Amino acid sequence: VEYRGHKINIIDTPGHADFSGEVERVLNMAEGCLLLIDYTDGPMPQTRLVLKQAMEKKLKPIVVITKMDRPTRRIKEVLSMTQDLFLELATDDFQLDYPVIYSSSRGGFAITDPDAEGVDLVPLFECILKTIPPPEIDEGPLQMLISNLDYSTHKGRIAIGRIHRGEIAPRDQVVVINKHGENRRYQVNAVFTHMGLARMEVDLAEAGDIVAVTGLEEVNIGDTIASPERPEALPGIIIGEPTVKMTFGVNTSPVAGKEGKYCTSRQLRARLYRELETNISLKVEDTVSPDVFMVSGRGELHLSILVETLRREGYELELSKPEAITKNIDGKTMEPMEALTIDTVEECIGELTEMLAKRKGRMTNLHHDGMGNVRMEYHIPTRGLIGFRSSFLTSTRGRGVMNTLFLNYEPWQGEVGSSRSGVLIASQSGTAVTYGLNNAQERGLTFIDPMTAVYEGMIVGLHSRGSDLAVNVCKEKKMTNVRASTSDFSVKLIPTIKLSLEESLDFIEDDELVEVTPKYIRLRKKLLSAHDRKRSEK
Repeated sequence: VEYRGHKINIIDTPGHADFSGEVERVLNMAEGCLLLIDYTDGPMPQTRLVLKQAMEKKLKPIVVITKMDRPTRRIKEVLSMTQDLFLELATDDFQLDYPVIYSSSRGGFAITDPDAEGVDLVPLFECILKTIPPPEIDEGPLQMLISNLDYSTHKGRIAIGRIHRGEIAPRDQVVVINKHGENRRYQVNAVFTHMGLARMEVDLAEAGDIVAVTGLEEVNIGDTIASPERPEALPGIIIGEPTVKMTFGVNTSPVAGKEGKYCTSRQLRARLYRELETNISLKVEDTVSPDVFMVSGRGELHLSILVETLRREGYELELSKPEAITKNIDGKTMEPMEALTIDTVEECIGELTEMLAKRKGRMTNLHHDGMGNVRMEYHIPTRGLIGFRSSFLTSTRGRGVMNTLFLNYEPWQGEVGSSRSGVLIASQSGTAVTYGLNNAQERGLTFIDPMTAVYEGMIVGLHSRGSDLAVNVCKEKKMTNVRASTSDFSVKLIPTIKLSLEESLDFIEDDELVEVTPKYIRLRKKLLSAHDRKRSEK
């Protein structure tokens, strides 16, 4: 954006803890930050994550209170909560002296006085020019840190980053220095800058510009582009360790290969390792099985977004239950802990407290706002959160919001009990019919509709008891030529439960898998045959 002869680069950053790697990359390109805080809800747990990293980078903050068009007014309380957050996280005195802007994206205005009438965004841009310092530019030849990668079928790999020193132009000879200190020489094909949402080709870019560069084939995030005369590397990007892992495998169900475009282990492996080029918080490892890969990430959300991306691209795969990644420190088993914040209504406190106690959660704070709403804060093991989100939505009936933030590693908290009951398993392959599903609904809740193709070992519902039960949902009513005294009543099925990808990953147990294809998400047992399952239990 250009304003009064100044070029202002605005970079969006994820707000969720699962994407801390992307946050780290963005902050390396910035001189200051706009901290967006909801006018009603105040600072959220994920706000703490991004602000903490910004404070450590010595960025100059501007607080922007958003959604000023809402009727609910908690301005004093929100400002007090924001001040407490800065007092806790600031690393320098200058970070406590921050301006506050009040804005509304719907109204398209920004103001410095919450009681004033908003007109346009000029007060925000004026505040940016006054508060955020221009980039500090060192004298010397080219030095640029690659913070992101893009790809074009015409231009190939595109390296994106901020020029820290010097200048760059098309046909320049440059050196790329990787994290191991190895140098590779390239010639720059083209240089692009951004104006609005458009990418514009330029003849020259200088220090302080955020640019996209083509012609560099083997580059990765965290590499440095430098001048051949003075090849000096910039400090790399430090990424937090993964906390959750799960297996990605080739689809082995009886319907494998019928709904997807990419179904082989070679294709899946190539795609997962290609994801590492841009998703730097991810970790992929081969396993003893050539068809199964261990994928580790920053959380359930981080991994489920990857799965959804693969599904939309046409991949078929099987997923295991997510597990927390433990460490062994000084002979002790340590596990990741997270800060859980829940905003809900008072009547849900009892049920949520009981659920979280079973999952080894420790309450650290409970705050009532005097209007029937409550904020609950917990420290809980990461594995205690696996499967909790769907239970949380059910118990609060949509009247609650939960957010999590990674804290640290603590000693193993003990076993977390499962509250899930058994499942209904298809006993034979075929097509589900109304009569068979009606019989199954006498034993529990079903996940599929009539005319759905099923196979032996596929999970078709939730049993009302703790044990698994095999049911024949393909069974049709026996036809006879004897008229009954009363005509048959039409069968009305209870509406089926439709599980999303995240809910499916939350739902399954260790002996189950989620089958993901471009068309369907199915649940199944690892061992499809009832005979094989009985033999494995012995």
